[in-house]
Amino acid sequence: MTPSRKKVLFLVPSFAAGVGGAERVITILLRHLDHSRFECHLALVGEGRAFLEDVPREIAVHHLGVSRMRYCAPAVVGLIRQLRPDTILSTVIYLNAMLMLARPFLSGRPRILLREASLPSAFLAQGARYPRILRWMYRRLYPRADQVICLCDAAIDDMVEHLGISRDKLMRIYNPADVEMVRRLAEDAESPYTAPGPHVIAMGRLQNEKAYDVLLRAFSSVLKAFPQAQLAILGEGPLEMQLKEQAVGLGVGRSVAFPGFQKNPWPYVKHADLFVLASRFEGLPNALLEALALGVPVVATDCPGGVREVRKSAPEIVLVPPEDHVALAAGIVAALSKPKSERPSLRQVAEGLSDFDLQNVVREYSQLL
Repeated sequence: MTPSRKKVLFLVPSFAAGVGGAERVITILLRHLDHSRFECHLALVGEGRAFLEDVPREIAVHHLGVSRMRYCAPAVVGLIRQLRPDTILSTVIYLNAMLMLARPFLSGRPRILLREASLPSAFLAQGARYPRILRWMYRRLYPRADQVICLCDAAIDDMVEHLGISRDKLMRIYNPADVEMVRRLAEDAESPYTAPGPHVIAMGRLQNEKAYDVLLRAFSSVLKAFPQAQLAILGEGPLEMQLKEQAVGLGVGRSVAFPGFQKNPWPYVKHADLFVLASRFEGLPNALLEALALGVPVVATDCPGGVREVRKSAPEIVLVPPEDHVALAAGIVAALSKPKSERPSLRQVAEGLSDFDLQNVVREYSQLL
């Protein structure tokens, strides 16, 4: 007798362009989970369809159409009462907190899994609006979940030490590196670069935690060693105009491009000479894994979060201190000066990323669900 499928509801803020890595991870899970074991549903709180074509057709997608996260509780509770899922997996602090506040009103007593994509202490100290309210949400609401998924061991330690959450509530599941998909899509387009270069690429939402302001200051020094160097920063976000103005003010406007959100960013990465992660803090950066999967050299900041854990699998990553544009510039110049013959092969890279192997990650989520 075939056991009945587990009904799982994935709760996501939006699939709007430029939203971030969490949405890409959810689409990867929806594609690779065993649909003979799981009846998957996807609920999108806000508008946005940037990743919908990546969701398998057999997945039921529920558009709640709520303009603000704070107003979404009635729609979410209504959907849960209608579906009566066995398990709910939610991601992003505001949505996670709302779900836990609404838990007494949910039908069927579903298991609730919260996926925490950031490093809470750094987020509260450096990037969060209303940090006191968010700290209360973390401390009071997260312990009520059945399980909290962290993206790195550093995040588990952070939540235990700074928020007092029991370690028993926390588990680490790395983001998956879908090496095959990334390499296939990287071949879908020719090089987007026309200038001789060298070409430096950075990728992610244009917000404070990504420290693109530090990267621009560093790049102005890089141009002294490599006058024809070009920097492309892929992504959208609230700091776009400020960063463009900074580039002009530093005199590097002609050497820096902001191509915006790219549905397929991997040709930009594949044909670059260097990938740079300048972040102030990270959970576990998908873009870093994807650059490694394409065999592109990486300079990254030794920031709080999961970067060090990635470097254990990829010791070729050049680490520099965060918030230090001089050290970042020196790291970039040193990496660009290194012969291509010294790069590890794609096979060696894939073997090194085994901790982030797609099938391993999907298996861990399957066991949890």
